[in-house]
Amino acid sequence: MPRRADLLAGLAGAAVGIAGIAIEGGGAVAGAAAAVFGGALCLSRPHPPVAWLLSCAAMLALAVDEHGVMPFVLWLLVIVHALGAGRWGGRRSGVVGLVALTGTALAAAWITGDAGVPAFLLPVTAWAAGRALGEREQVAARLAERARELEAEREAHARLSVRYERARIASELHDIVAHALSVMVVQAGAGQRLSAVDPRLTAETFEAIAGAAREAEADMRRLVEMLGDVAGEPPDLALVGELVSRAAGSGLDVSLRLEGDRESFRPEVTHVAYRLVQEGLTNALRHASGSSVEVRLRGVRDELLVEVVNGPQTCAAPLAGSGTGNGLRGLHERVSACGGSLEAGPQADGGWRLAARMPRRAASTAM
Repeated sequence: MPRRADLLAGLAGAAVGIAGIAIEGGGAVAGAAAAVFGGALCLSRPHPPVAWLLSCAAMLALAVDEHGVMPFVLWLLVIVHALGAGRWGGRRSGVVGLVALTGTALAAAWITGDAGVPAFLLPVTAWAAGRALGEREQVAARLAERARELEAEREAHARLSVRYERARIASELHDIVAHALSVMVVQAGAGQRLSAVDPRLTAETFEAIAGAAREAEADMRRLVEMLGDVAGEPPDLALVGELVSRAAGSGLDVSLRLEGDRESFRPEVTHVAYRLVQEGLTNALRHASGSSVEVRLRGVRDELLVEVVNGPQTCAAPLAGSGTGNGLRGLHERVSACGGSLEAGPQADGGWRLAARMPRRAASTAM
């Protein structure tokens, strides 16, 4: 399309030039010069210097013709050439084109006896208008390019958000299912050993399995409510106490210590605290069978400290080596998202310690 438009502009310019010479009764030389003068418009956009060089040469040829022909319609072509030099010419070549066109127009006016003021004002004004139009087009092009970049960034951000949300859901499901299954497997093994010894203890074991299933069901319901943006039960540190109580009821030697001010924490902090305790208890069931576990929640002025410490393994663990490491990775991401820090590692006595510090309030962004 641009090439076709350039060709049509050249043909129209040549026709205007020839028509202007014909009206004034010019000769063949003047007609040819006028045709070149108008036809050079086809080069204004792709090759601005060539266009205004040809127009200057044709303008001088028209001025020195034996008839001294420089009809008014050709001054319109001067305006169009000056407009093109300002719009499509570069910073330096556009200025050179303005000087050349203005100087040639003044020379032609002097040769033909026309007034010099219009010969100066017409190309200068047209060039300034072309320059303003060209700068506006450049700004529009840059804005369009920036809009495309922003759209690409938005799509990339959307893809990353989807990946992050999938990872978050996977982490939540891992915590819920891993803890419930660990309790069920341990209790099922105990139930097999007790089935021929004490029916009452067997019933308690199966009740613990049912409790683990109900706990998983409640956790899944909270997860679905969170994903569906439904106003469900708000996260509360009291849920940690219920979690520890259920773990103790399943046969785990676990104790809970609550210290300091544990009110007014952000919902995401209490949720992560719950998941951290859940992960610590799950790891103790898997890898430290028979050991004691201590859970500690301590609220200080600016942060919440959550700690799960278990002793060394004292008997064979049926789930030892069954972990994938996804739980700790997920905890690292969640604690970091809350602005806190996580520590996980072995103790000197062979046990394991899992601890996190999370700020009470979100960190403010400096403006």
